[in-house]
Amino acid sequence: MRVNYLGPAVVDVEHPAVAEMDRRKFPPSCFLVEISDEAKPGGSLMEGDVLVVDEARSYGHGDLVVAEVEGEYRLFKTHRVGSRCRLLPANGGQGCFITVQQFRGVVVRQARCWAV
Repeated sequence: MRVNYLGPAVVDVEHPAVAEMDRRKFPPSCFLVEISDEAKPGGSLMEGDVLVVDEARSYGHGDLVVAEVEGEYRLFKTHRVGSRCRLLPANGGQGCFITVQQFRGVVVRQARCWAV
C-alpha cells in the first residue's frame, strides 16, 4: 500500500489527524506518512490515517515498516524467514525482499482523523 510522505514528526504538519499529537515526544529520527487511497475500507488502516515512522528503529517479526520500492514509499508487514526478513504488503499481495538502502523505518504510532 502506498503512503505519502508528510515531513519530519517534530515540525508542525497541517493535518487533522495530528492536531492533538504532542510531537515533542518523538525523536528527530521520526517522520510522518499518510495512508493513500489504496487502503481497503473497514480495515485497521484507513485512507487519511497518519503513521509515525522511526527510521532509527530496527524491525522485528510482525512490525509495520515503510520501504521505498520503485520510487514510492510503501507500507509492509515484516515476516522473518531465517536470517532474512520478507516484507508482505499491508493490504495483501505478493511479498518481497528489500535492500538496506530501501528500508525507511518502523511504524511506532498511528493517528486517525475522525469525521465530525
